[in-house]
Amino acid sequence: MNRIVFVEDDQDVGELIAAYLNRHDIEVIVESRGDRAEATIAEANPDLVMLDIMLPGKDGMTLCRDLRTSKIWSGPIVLLTSLDSDMNHILSLEMGANDYILKTTPPAVLLARLRLHLRQAGVSTQSDDIAPAQTGQKALRFGTLSIDPLNRQVMLGGEIIPLSTADFDLLWELATHAGSTLNRDALLKTLRGVSYDGMDRSIDVAISRLRKKLLDSATEPYRIKTIRNKGYLFAPHAWDAE
Repeated sequence: MNRIVFVEDDQDVGELIAAYLNRHDIEVIVESRGDRAEATIAEANPDLVMLDIMLPGKDGMTLCRDLRTSKIWSGPIVLLTSLDSDMNHILSLEMGANDYILKTTPPAVLLARLRLHLRQAGVSTQSDDIAPAQTGQKALRFGTLSIDPLNRQVMLGGEIIPLSTADFDLLWELATHAGSTLNRDALLKTLRGVSYDGMDRSIDVAISRLRKKLLDSATEPYRIKTIRNKGYLFAPHAWDAE
């Protein structure tokens, strides 16, 4: 059984979602306060953390940031909120969240997306007891860049590049299709199990974050290229030593 810590101050919402997920073999520990969440997470050692945004003591955005900058938690973080805001969605991804899900999302869809993040993090699920797609595949090398799927490690010019789970999965998807253009819809379906709605900018934000970490140009990217009106292209020959 997978374990999730759900930080939610509304008791009814917490109990309702916990009961649903429990029926699908996911144990849910509900914590009602943001300022107690880090201690609860450290003690519970869950497979995934799910946060509301509006919390007493410490809000979900700040908690997400603090978890990512501390050594308490490195696994998937999902924000589950009633705040339907593009700005909050973008900010949450910048803070290190893996997903931003509205509370109006149907329970079955929520379950599917949580299982997706558990699989991507290498955690087996009852419905899909298999290793993540990268397992068993050989490392990819492009000049000074190497991507090791087994250890989920990226090195550039001999230095380790720290990437979140979501960023590594995005880079792996791009690199395994090196030289081909992938559009937002294809990336969202593969990485998050959702279709592009014409407004979602999470892939753009993640690409921007990847470029910065991989020392690509922000104004004229040449390693992860933007192909106008088509998508993104990982350039296989742009990683040679300069």
